[in-house]
Amino acid sequence: MDVAVTGPGTRPAAGPHRERVVLAKRRGARMVRTRVEVQQQTEVGDAMVRGLVRAQLGLALRIAVVPVCLLGAIPVVLALFPALADFTLWKVRMPWILLGFVSYLLLLGCAWLYVRLAERNEQDFTDLTDD
Repeated sequence: MDVAVTGPGTRPAAGPHRERVVLAKRRGARMVRTRVEVQQQTEVGDAMVRGLVRAQLGLALRIAVVPVCLLGAIPVVLALFPALADFTLWKVRMPWILLGFVSYLLLLGCAWLYVRLAERNEQDFTDLTDD
Protein backbone atom coordinates (compact mmCIF):
# COMPACT_ATOMS: atom_id res chain seq x y z
CA MET A 1 0.00 0.00 0.00
CA ASP A 2 1.52 3.29 -1.09
CA VAL A 3 0.75 6.24 1.11
CA ALA A 4 1.97 9.68 0.36
CA VAL A 5 2.98 11.79 3.32
CA THR A 6 3.22 15.48 2.61
CA GLY A 7 4.80 16.72 5.81
CA PRO A 8 5.28 16.18 9.52
CA GLY A 9 2.07 15.67 11.46
CA THR A 10 -0.13 15.09 8.43
CA ARG A 11 -2.40 12.08 8.07
CA PRO A 12 -2.39 9.76 5.09
CA ALA A 13 -4.94 10.63 2.49
CA ALA A 14 -6.54 7.19 2.42
CA GLY A 15 -6.91 4.33 4.88
CA PRO A 16 -8.96 3.27 7.86
CA HIS A 17 -8.93 5.23 11.08
CA ARG A 18 -6.78 3.49 13.72
CA GLU A 19 -8.22 3.06 17.17
CA ARG A 20 -6.31 1.91 20.21
CA VAL A 21 -8.01 -0.92 22.07
CA VAL A 22 -7.15 -1.34 25.75
CA LEU A 23 -8.44 -4.53 27.32
CA ALA A 24 -7.19 -4.13 30.88
CA LYS A 25 -8.58 -0.81 32.08
CA ARG A 26 -10.08 -2.39 35.22
CA ARG A 27 -6.92 -4.21 36.21
CA GLY A 28 -5.29 -1.29 37.98
CA ALA A 29 -8.39 -0.38 39.98
CA ARG A 30 -9.00 -3.95 41.07
CA MET A 31 -5.37 -4.49 42.02
CA VAL A 32 -5.42 -1.44 44.26
CA ARG A 33 -8.75 -2.40 45.79
CA THR A 34 -7.75 -5.95 46.76
CA ARG A 35 -4.41 -4.83 48.15
CA VAL A 36 -6.07 -2.07 50.15
CA GLU A 37 -8.62 -4.56 51.51
CA VAL A 38 -5.82 -6.84 52.70
CA GLN A 39 -3.73 -4.00 54.11
CA GLN A 40 -6.64 -2.29 55.90
CA GLN A 41 -7.98 -5.64 57.14
CA THR A 42 -11.50 -5.18 55.85
CA GLU A 43 -13.91 -8.14 55.88
CA VAL A 44 -12.88 -9.20 52.39
CA GLY A 45 -9.18 -8.80 53.11
CA ASP A 46 -9.54 -10.62 56.40
CA ALA A 47 -11.34 -13.49 54.64
CA MET A 48 -8.56 -13.65 52.05
CA VAL A 49 -5.85 -13.81 54.72
CA ARG A 50 -7.83 -16.41 56.71
CA GLY A 51 -8.11 -18.46 53.51
CA LEU A 52 -4.33 -18.34 53.06
CA VAL A 53 -3.72 -19.32 56.68
CA ARG A 54 -6.26 -22.14 56.39
CA ALA A 55 -4.61 -23.40 53.20
CA GLN A 56 -1.16 -23.33 54.83
CA LEU A 57 -2.44 -25.12 57.94
CA GLY A 58 -4.18 -27.79 55.86
CA LEU A 59 -1.01 -28.31 53.85
CA ALA A 60 1.10 -28.61 57.00
CA LEU A 61 -1.26 -31.15 58.53
CA ARG A 62 -1.43 -33.24 55.34
CA ILE A 63 2.33 -33.25 54.96
CA ALA A 64 2.85 -34.06 58.67
CA VAL A 65 0.65 -37.15 58.44
CA VAL A 66 3.10 -38.85 56.06
CA PRO A 67 6.21 -39.00 58.29
CA VAL A 68 4.15 -39.63 61.43
CA CYS A 69 2.46 -42.65 59.84
CA LEU A 70 5.62 -44.00 58.22
CA LEU A 71 7.84 -43.53 61.27
CA GLY A 72 5.11 -44.84 63.54
CA ALA A 73 4.79 -47.95 61.38
CA ILE A 74 8.45 -48.93 61.87
CA PRO A 75 7.95 -50.50 65.33
CA VAL A 76 4.81 -52.27 64.14
CA VAL A 77 6.56 -53.74 61.10
CA LEU A 78 9.55 -54.78 63.16
CA ALA A 79 7.27 -56.44 65.75
CA LEU A 80 5.36 -58.31 63.04
CA PHE A 81 8.51 -59.42 61.23
CA PRO A 82 11.26 -60.10 63.81
CA ALA A 83 13.59 -61.44 61.13
CA LEU A 84 13.64 -57.95 59.60
CA ALA A 85 14.77 -56.53 62.95
CA ASP A 86 17.71 -58.96 62.97
CA PHE A 87 18.79 -58.11 59.41
CA THR A 88 22.16 -56.34 59.27
CA LEU A 89 23.70 -54.23 56.57
CA TRP A 90 27.36 -53.19 56.95
CA LYS A 91 27.22 -54.53 60.52
CA VAL A 92 24.32 -52.20 61.39
CA ARG A 93 20.92 -53.61 62.30
CA MET A 94 17.87 -52.62 60.23
CA PRO A 95 16.05 -50.60 62.94
CA TRP A 96 19.08 -48.30 63.26
CA ILE A 97 19.30 -47.91 59.50
CA LEU A 98 15.62 -47.03 59.29
CA LEU A 99 15.69 -44.62 62.22
CA GLY A 100 19.15 -43.16 61.65
CA PHE A 101 19.26 -42.78 57.89
CA VAL A 102 15.94 -43.37 56.15
CA SER A 103 13.99 -41.23 58.61
CA TYR A 104 16.19 -38.19 57.87
CA LEU A 105 15.72 -38.64 54.14
CA LEU A 106 11.98 -38.92 54.68
CA LEU A 107 11.89 -35.75 56.81
CA LEU A 108 14.06 -33.88 54.31
CA GLY A 109 11.77 -34.90 51.45
CA CYS A 110 8.66 -33.86 53.36
CA ALA A 111 10.22 -30.52 54.27
CA TRP A 112 11.20 -29.86 50.65
CA LEU A 113 7.68 -30.75 49.47
CA TYR A 114 6.09 -28.54 52.14
CA VAL A 115 8.22 -25.52 51.24
CA ARG A 116 7.48 -25.95 47.56
CA LEU A 117 3.70 -26.26 48.07
CA ALA A 118 3.60 -23.46 50.68
CA GLU A 119 5.35 -21.13 48.24
CA ARG A 120 2.78 -22.10 45.62
CA ASN A 121 -0.02 -21.19 48.05
CA GLU A 122 1.62 -17.83 48.71
CA GLN A 123 2.08 -17.22 44.99
CA ASP A 124 -1.60 -18.01 44.38
CA PHE A 125 -2.51 -15.52 47.12
CA THR A 126 -0.24 -12.89 45.58
CA ASP A 127 -1.75 -13.52 42.15
CA LEU A 128 -5.22 -13.16 43.66
CA THR A 129 -4.38 -9.80 45.18
CA ASP A 130 -2.66 -8.62 42.00
CA ASP A 131 -5.63 -9.42 39.72
